[in-house]
Order: sequence, then C-alpha cells, then structure tokens
Amino acid sequence: MKVGFTIGKFAPLHKGHEALIEKGLKENDEFYILINETDLSNVPIETRADWIRSLYPTAHIILGKNPPKQFGMDEESIKIQTNYLKDVFKGIPVTAFYSSEEYGKYVARDLNVENITVKKEIPISATAIRNNPKENKNYMEDIVYKSLQRKEY
Repeated sequence: MKVGFTIGKFAPLHKGHEALIEKGLKENDEFYILINETDLSNVPIETRADWIRSLYPTAHIILGKNPPKQFGMDEESIKIQTNYLKDVFKGIPVTAFYSSEEYGKYVARDLNVENITVKKEIPISATAIRNNPKENKNYMEDIVYKSLQRKEY
C-alpha cells in the first residue's frame, strides 16, 4: 500500500499547494497533510484545515500543534525537523514524501521514504498572497479568498 504525505502551513492555501496535494492523492492509496501552526498568518489552523478538507475530503488531515521553531538546511535544524515528523507520523506507514522544496530529500532520507519532488509550475507564494490577496485572487479557490476577505481573524 502506498501512503504519501506532505507538510505545510497553507497560509493561505493556493494553487501551487493544490497541485502538490492533487499529485499526492492521485499517486497514493492514502495521503496525509500535516498543517503546521505559524506566526506568519493570523488565520487559525482549524480554518486552514477546513479549506483543505472541503477541497480534498479523502485526504487525512493532521494538525501540527507546536512545531519546532528552528528551520534551516544545516544538519542540526534538519534533525530537529525530521524528529518532529517522525513523532507526528509514528504508527502511520508512510512510504513517500511530497514537496517542492530542497528539504524534501532530507525528510525522505531521515524517514526512510521515497522523495517525490513536485515541480513548481505555478508562479505564486503564500507570502505574495498575504501581501496582496486581491491582486492574487486567481491563485486561490473561492473558499479561501472569501475567507480572507471576511477578515474574521
């Protein structure tokens, strides 16, 4: 059985994230999405999870509460991050990690799973959307854009 996963803040969820999730869902029997808390956005983790649940009801959602604050490509940071992921996915027989980032090879190595690199074909970032949601509306599903426009956070 193929069991894939991806991780992210999805703050906000955009078309690039969607392409990665759709590939993971298509290629696996089960697909997990770890949504991490973040200080980058005031959109609650539960709202971000609801966006994904509504668009991808077959995906398994995990809420990553209190993820490590240390990031980087140095071995110490990688070890801290991958130990966190080992703990989160303990008991889940994951076989592949999906990302479009360089750190994917380290996650795959340390969790002993296949590294699936999804090419970034959609020219957008969550940072750009946070900076100007209206200008980047076309990179989000309506459910996400409307939620951001309500400014309930």
